[in-house]
Amino acid sequence: MKSIHISTKVNGDAMEFVCAPDESLLDVLRNRLGLTGAKEGCGTGDCGACSVTLNGRLVCACLVLGAEVDGAEIGTVEGIATDGVLHPLQQAFIDHAALQCGICTPGILVAAKSLLDRNPDPTDTELRYWLAGNLCRCTGYDKIIAAVQDAAQKMRAA
Repeated sequence: MKSIHISTKVNGDAMEFVCAPDESLLDVLRNRLGLTGAKEGCGTGDCGACSVTLNGRLVCACLVLGAEVDGAEIGTVEGIATDGVLHPLQQAFIDHAALQCGICTPGILVAAKSLLDRNPDPTDTELRYWLAGNLCRCTGYDKIIAAVQDAAQKMRAA
């Protein structure tokens, strides 16, 4: 199989890589670009552990081919903090103990940020529907919802 040269932006930084035509974006992020935040939970797009944004749209990186992202903008959990300062979502997850094993947390953070970028004041129901594609086996979801709502309130006040 012939490798493909890709130029893209990841978390605002221009990046280039070479990948096989059948290599997933998740594998590219983790194995070629060293961005290991997105996790492979299922490999079938059912768990959300590998959630990233692609041109502003929330996607499962395990379902996107690396070859498809030429010229695209990708956002990962590594790009959420700014200049070493945690994003309010990240801090709220710590403050509310909304994480345990950490496999699902990066995907949930990316998904929650994607929602808050679109809707800075979601209801609990809207939040639960938005995060329905992100599965967590450890925390239950109440602490996650509380953390996101707390972060949303702080972001609105800022």
